[in-house]
Amino acid sequence: MSTQVPRLFAGLVDDAAVFPPGSASLADALVAHRAHRTAWYADLVGPLLVPASALTQLSALLDPDERIEVGVIGDVPIGRLPALLATADPRLVPRQIEVAVAKRGEDPLPGLTELLALPAEEPRPEPYAVRADLPTPELYAEVPLTWGLLGALDGIAAARAAGTPIAAKFRTGGLAAELFPSPVELAAVIRACRDRDLPFKLTAGLHHALRHTDPETGFTHHGFVNVLVATAAAAEDAEVAEVAELLASGDPLRLVEPARIRRDQARPLWRGFGSCSIDEPLTDLAQLGLMNHGETE
Repeated sequence: MSTQVPRLFAGLVDDAAVFPPGSASLADALVAHRAHRTAWYADLVGPLLVPASALTQLSALLDPDERIEVGVIGDVPIGRLPALLATADPRLVPRQIEVAVAKRGEDPLPGLTELLALPAEEPRPEPYAVRADLPTPELYAEVPLTWGLLGALDGIAAARAAGTPIAAKFRTGGLAAELFPSPVELAAVIRACRDRDLPFKLTAGLHHALRHTDPETGFTHHGFVNVLVATAAAAEDAEVAEVAELLASGDPLRLVEPARIRRDQARPLWRGFGSCSIDEPLTDLAQLGLMNHGETE
């Protein structure tokens, strides 16, 4: 039979085509996303990520009978999100809502408190029950990897334990070197999430499977297979130093086999990442022999 996308990679890559560095137009991104959703690798691809302020624009581009799963990125004040979501076109199916609760260097707790308070405020609609006919979307609180991080993770974990469908989100790249956490910094965050049984998502910088240095910028990027293997190790109680070693490795021999033996398992903790390119991670997985589409057995 034809080999499908392994379970380990299901929904790994959210389609962030409209965001930098790709910065595709919404119309072009929608055309490409439709192609991804009907391709043999469709199970690899998560929802189309769209700024909250562009939901109406996206609605105007849809076919009359089309429904599309989206991830809503909160580019508007937190207090405006519930109304935007509650009045969204019914053809848009929000799978997740992602909100930055603070800028780098700011205390994340006030923004997190405001975000968590939204469902209890009246007469605002609840952001987690956008419409009765839709499944409840996951809420991702993006927390800067700076001061106040652990307190924010405690707050997110407590809210999740109390029943709020919330998880964490972290930035692993950008247009400045300080936006790329070191292997030790990222390992500590992954282990902190593991200790709290807290799912997380990553964004930015994860363009390729293995850790590498961009020849144009000189920035060293984390590899998404590194993150997969390192997070699996953390879930199995590896300490920060061991997790960091896996994140820092550029040796495919050390990383590919641990990924291969887990291909039929669900990813522990890590929900995936947004990428402006679907082709790059797909190509890397194929070149490493981790997809094997079209083989028969």
